[in-house]
Amino acid sequence: MKNYSWNRREKKVAGVCSTLGDVFNVDPTILRIGFVAFALAVSFKFALIAYVASGLWLHFKKRDAERTLGGGRRSEFDRMADIGKVRPTVHALRTELDATDRRMMAIDDHLAKPNDALAREIEALRGDQ
Repeated sequence: MKNYSWNRREKKVAGVCSTLGDVFNVDPTILRIGFVAFALAVSFKFALIAYVASGLWLHFKKRDAERTLGGGRRSEFDRMADIGKVRPTVHALRTELDATDRRMMAIDDHLAKPNDALAREIEALRGDQ
């Protein structure tokens, strides 16, 4: 199943070209240039109608995909229940977390490991007293 949700990160006007690029695995810049070239070569009105029709097509495909996945939109509370079902991999944790989280994981790992050399040093200092 393809993801028909709007791509808001790379949108320029309404996100139609960036979403179409995600759906069909094409660079959105090529689609934007194609729409502009089509508008200049053929007709601006027809290109605008094609752009709006593409947006409507994406909207209906997204709605159909949501219906087939379980009755439409789910509440935030229902979606929160799914979060605990999937355990992330170590690779995902190391690559998707920001630098602060990775540093906290490294500190926790360091504190959780037994440090025999440090323990011997502490015992040696205690023995001197």
